[in-house]
Amino acid sequence: MAEPTALASELFPIITAADLEAALRFYEGLLGGRVEYRFPETGEAAYVSLRFGDGQLGIGRQEAGEQAAGPATLWVYVADCAAALARLVEAGVEVLAEPQTQPWGERMAIVRDPDGNRVLIADHG
Repeated sequence: MAEPTALASELFPIITAADLEAALRFYEGLLGGRVEYRFPETGEAAYVSLRFGDGQLGIGRQEAGEQAAGPATLWVYVADCAAALARLVEAGVEVLAEPQTQPWGERMAIVRDPDGNRVLIADHG
C-alpha cells in the first residue's frame, strides 16, 4: 500500500471559553502562553491565539446559548511538573491527579481549566 500524502503541515487546536478572560489568566498567566493574535485588538476579545514554544492554542469566546464543544484534553509540557503544579494550586486550580512518573518516564499531573477541560501538565522526567 502506498504511503498517504500528508495534507496537513500543522495542528492548531481551538477551544471555546465561557469566560475568555478567565481562560487567558489560566493559559497566559499561569502556563506562560504568549498572545500572538487578539480579535478585536481593543476591547473585549472574541478570540485569541497563544504561542507555547513551538505549539499554538486558539481560544474563542463561547457565545450565549452556544453549546460548549468540550471538554477537551490538552497536553502541556513544562520544565518542572511539580513546580508548575504548585503554581496552579496556589492560583486555586482544581487538581485531578497529582504528579506521577509514567511508564514512559515522564512526570504528569492533571488539572482542570476554567471551562472544565482537562490539562495534562508533563515534564520529560
